[in-house]
Amino acid sequence: MSTTSIVILNWNGKAFLEAFLSPLLDSIASFEGAEVVVADNGSTDGSVDFLQEHYPQLRLIRFGENSGYTGGYNRALQQIDADYYILLNSDIEVSPHWLPPLLSFMESHPQAAICMPKIRSLSQPDYFEYAGACGGFIDRLGYPFCRGRILSHVERDSGQYDTPVEIFWASGACLMIRARVFHELGGFDERFFAHQEEIDLCWRAKLTGHQVWVVPQSCVFHVGGGTLPNDSPGKLYLNHRNNLWMLHKNLPKKGRSGTLVLRMLLDYSSAFIYLIQGKFSLFSSVFKAHRHFWRGRKQLQRRDAMPVGHIWHKSIVWHFFFHRKKRTFGQLTFS
Repeated sequence: MSTTSIVILNWNGKAFLEAFLSPLLDSIASFEGAEVVVADNGSTDGSVDFLQEHYPQLRLIRFGENSGYTGGYNRALQQIDADYYILLNSDIEVSPHWLPPLLSFMESHPQAAICMPKIRSLSQPDYFEYAGACGGFIDRLGYPFCRGRILSHVERDSGQYDTPVEIFWASGACLMIRARVFHELGGFDERFFAHQEEIDLCWRAKLTGHQVWVVPQSCVFHVGGGTLPNDSPGKLYLNHRNNLWMLHKNLPKKGRSGTLVLRMLLDYSSAFIYLIQGKFSLFSSVFKAHRHFWRGRKQLQRRDAMPVGHIWHKSIVWHFFFHRKKRTFGQLTFS
């Protein structure tokens, strides 16, 4: 029988644990091979005391400091022996039968290394959630988008994406991965700290011949922005820096430089829009991200990678702003 460890990396998420841990445990009560592990990333909000008092039966892994999503999960998963890992954000509410479709899919599709459920918004349950929706893709310049979410436009879920499909990236909010593959890939790139590390992991998995899928028969609900608000300069900095690092690492050598130049020009354009709007901290975050990209790029393990599928051949930014009547994933052409 396969074993599955559902691992929550917690950082000051006591309120989320209070709200969502009990339903999670109820949802897996009938699965003999499933367990929940909480890895605490140096919380200071009483999370550990809460867990020890109310859930003493749970395995708790404690770290003395916050080493980010990447470092926290890498260290935690080194200590967990299972066939599958499910990385679950503390701000996720699972549905009662979310686990069986994921397990069944992975057991019947050995070529799939990673999969994810459909992710809806907890505050608007009929709508997809921004961070993952129903499966992630990127465009030719590295901009992420999803089935159900293109840039800021989030679709209502009416069943239009209920077919399992191969995707480019699975959301780190709820991601299932074969433990063997996670360790073969060396886990997350810890230089990312947080944000877009799951896209980098999925890209590296695809470069080694593995597949990434979404299984919409499983559904979870995400609060979103649980640790950093959407207008956070820190979040913006990490997204811009990490995206450039990801492109630098994983794009084929041919065309890599040109892609990076075009992407950086678009970043500068968005930075000046922030400046015009008086959002000076966001403006400086973009330039800080670019400065740190240049400083850190030589330390990245760059490979002469082969092209992989499920990268949209056009610019999603251009499409979004100049084709305003076509802002849903179903209107995109991948041929």
